[in-house]
Amino acid sequence: MKKIVLVSLIAAALSGCAADDPNQKTKTGAAIGAAAGALLGYAVDDGAGGVLAGAAVGALAGGGVGHYMDKQQQEMEAALADERARNELKIQQLENETLKIDIASEVSFDFDSASLKSAFTPTLNKVSDILQRYPNTIIHVVGYTDSVGSESYNMKLSERRAQSVVDYLSSRGVSSSRLYAIGKGESDPRATNDTEAGRQLNRRVELFVKPVIEGQESEAYQTP
Repeated sequence: MKKIVLVSLIAAALSGCAADDPNQKTKTGAAIGAAAGALLGYAVDDGAGGVLAGAAVGALAGGGVGHYMDKQQQEMEAALADERARNELKIQQLENETLKIDIASEVSFDFDSASLKSAFTPTLNKVSDILQRYPNTIIHVVGYTDSVGSESYNMKLSERRAQSVVDYLSSRGVSSSRLYAIGKGESDPRATNDTEAGRQLNRRVELFVKPVIEGQESEAYQTP
């Protein structure tokens, strides 16, 4: 059924480009781009709404990606200056232009809880406001835990925490088609789990804001 919808999308979009239209090339390109985005959405998520997911996120021309992500990082750093000064989060840009926001779990969640602390929601409000101004990105929210408890329990807890952040960002207006929650449990520890200080470092949530780049769209949807 979804494949039929994709064909219909392409046909409908192209039918709107009249042969004598001086802007035919531009319109045809846009139509094909939208159809390609829909096909990408189908490939990435074959569940409900998957077809629309890819079409909802536009792609950036390769030459403008660096400037786009630099501006977004500057806005994040300015808006979150107080949180950074309190060591509640860190912001960095990775080699592939991905913007990484590292959030300490002790300021966002109580121990063994997946409910966001009310004191942390103003920070997420700032993040969501900026994400809405830069719509050509996919946001992966990755949750981690320390090693206290069983591995299976920690995996589920990390998934619930990541989903809590995704749900909140969505409630603030960030399109759900851009948001993905991933739990990694107690994997990839930053420090030893033998000390409280180490366990505290290992309990964290990371946001990876990945640009959707023209011709490389699928890379934005790959799990960090």
